[in-house]
Amino acid sequence: KMTQQMRDLQLAQARKPPGPSSPNAAKRLYRNLSGKFRVNYTSFDEGSLAGRGEKEKLRKSYLFQSNAALFEAVELQDLDRVQELLKQYSPEELDLNTPNSEGLLPLDIAIMTNNTPIARALLQAGAKESPHFVSLESRSLHLSTLVREAEQRVNELTAQVVNEAPNADCSEKEKQLKAWEWRYRLYKRMKAGFEHARVPDAPTNVHLSVASSSSVQVTFWEPLSVNSAVVTKYKVEWSCSPTFSPLLGEAVIDKLKTLHFTIRGLVSGTAYYVQVSAYNMKGWGPPQASVPPFAIPSNWREYDGRAPRRRGQAEALDHLLSQVKTVHQHCVCHEPCKNQPQSRKHSVSKSLKHLFHPGSKFLKTLKRGLYLTAIFYKDDNILVTHEDQIPVVEIDDTYSCLLMQDFLWFTKVSCMWDEILWLRQCVTVSQSSCSCILQTRFKMLLAISQMQGLLGIQDLGQVFFEPVKDKQGNILIVTLKEVKTNQTFESVRWVPICKLQTSRKSVSSPEEPTALDTLLISVQDKLAYHQRSSHALSPGLYLGYLKLCSAVDQIRVLVPEQLPNILCHVKIRSNPNISREEWEWLQKMVSVEEPVPAEPEAETSQNHLFQELQVAIKELMTLVNIPLQEAKDFRLYSQEVLDFGGQVSFLLLLPPSDDVCTAPGQNNPYTPRSGFLTLPLQIFELGEEK
Repeated sequence: KMTQQMRDLQLAQARKPPGPSSPNAAKRLYRNLSGKFRVNYTSFDEGSLAGRGEKEKLRKSYLFQSNAALFEAVELQDLDRVQELLKQYSPEELDLNTPNSEGLLPLDIAIMTNNTPIARALLQAGAKESPHFVSLESRSLHLSTLVREAEQRVNELTAQVVNEAPNADCSEKEKQLKAWEWRYRLYKRMKAGFEHARVPDAPTNVHLSVASSSSVQVTFWEPLSVNSAVVTKYKVEWSCSPTFSPLLGEAVIDKLKTLHFTIRGLVSGTAYYVQVSAYNMKGWGPPQASVPPFAIPSNWREYDGRAPRRRGQAEALDHLLSQVKTVHQHCVCHEPCKNQPQSRKHSVSKSLKHLFHPGSKFLKTLKRGLYLTAIFYKDDNILVTHEDQIPVVEIDDTYSCLLMQDFLWFTKVSCMWDEILWLRQCVTVSQSSCSCILQTRFKMLLAISQMQGLLGIQDLGQVFFEPVKDKQGNILIVTLKEVKTNQTFESVRWVPICKLQTSRKSVSSPEEPTALDTLLISVQDKLAYHQRSSHALSPGLYLGYLKLCSAVDQIRVLVPEQLPNILCHVKIRSNPNISREEWEWLQKMVSVEEPVPAEPEAETSQNHLFQELQVAIKELMTLVNIPLQEAKDFRLYSQEVLDFGGQVSFLLLLPPSDDVCTAPGQNNPYTPRSGFLTLPLQIFELGEEK
């Protein structure tokens, strides 16, 4: 059948100009055609009469030349050119898996010439081997046919060049002869590469871990052998028997960007054995059993049947809030605001007059008092008023209450920006108590509503973790929000941050800057904090360090500057799941009185976790600047694994009970290195929730 295919190919080629072009000729042709295409595209832009069909024809021709250029780059072993083409075009545009007239694919040429870098680049892009090679015999016969026909063509052209007198036709045949000689050498090299290759060795570092109560994950590395051909796929097999008879299932992995596979749909509590084998053009190599040899799908909660801590909490809170709203719907405080949608329309129309009215509701300067400022930014631009000021509104000009309590209450309100009107209506009735705290909080809600109305947006963003103060008695509560779309706002405009900082004229001295000047000077730091606080950890199991310090009115927690919404941490492994067996071993380890418990048995998941924990603890102690010998008094929090969305989980490392929280005036003998800050505990909790 393969021989018949080659005869059909020869008949098809006989109708074309004799002989394939050389690589250099193909490159010249590609350049010439590319130049012509550029001229044609320009003519289209200038109003050419060519129709869409002609454009599509030229596009297909251009992509055909790209396919030819890819084959040429692979044949010439030009890795840079291959990578450039793979980056410039999609696999579909390159026809990456469409065989050429010789029945070959770019990946076939790369692996049979043993060009590992190019083969890996093609595999990463989704390249596959030719479907014609259904067996070793068919591949060998195909290569022998290509070599024989190329040799025959070289002999024919050599005879013609020797016997003919020098002329233009003879010069053309000499070019064809050189091209066929080059192709003959290529086919011989491919045939020799195939004959000398052998099946791949077994994959290395085959590690098996428990991914959940119904799945296990196997990770592996490519074989270490250097004499075998490039591996193009892997096979994962699993069974309940150590002899793998019978097999429960298998999966072939041909997407090699990441060498791991998750086996799903397994039965909890059942042991599963896994092995992995590699494949190249010579066939499948020997399988490699995993370490540990088996895994039992489970989760740490199965140890004592514990339910997730937060199960149903969000739903319960939503239900409670809806109940409270229902009770307040018929409250007298809601009667003045029944026609709120109409009043909102008036406020919008008034905002247009506000642009031309000298009495702006945004403040230009601060007097002694409490203020709210909203920072909206996009790339390197920031929203400012038409007076080139960051939007500021007044909360209270006679503020004299406890700032931290009111500030923390404000941060909780920031989780309900859309409910400010309803909160205002509920707080209004309580003003008769004349409580300083209630009056201040009602004024906070009024200021929020004013800022929302002036900007024309409800969501004011995230509250910065501490107010900005100055010696004149001004206090600024700062909200931050990144705008990722071309959103329009009322009464404000975009300006570059650097321009705002250089053009603003300070009204204070460098020794005693006002809160507004301080905010403007430090605005980049605050924007960086806001961006970092929204970053998420990659999936995995982490070891976190809990360190608190207390002040008169708050407790603060130590966090890294790069991820202020997460405790100080290091990554233990990429698998976030703790199995029942691992958790049971951890419980035994933390309950023993000896400082160092005995190591678990080799080739078990518990032993692997033990080694991973040792490495993580050393790394974490170095990170927070604590001598390793002090870690012998530290404890692992053994009540639960902190689970964040199923993809990230934490084990906590705690200092001795007397050192978990540093009291006011107490010195910490081991100060963390630069790159850390302390957040109010309530602020940290809100950031972690988000």
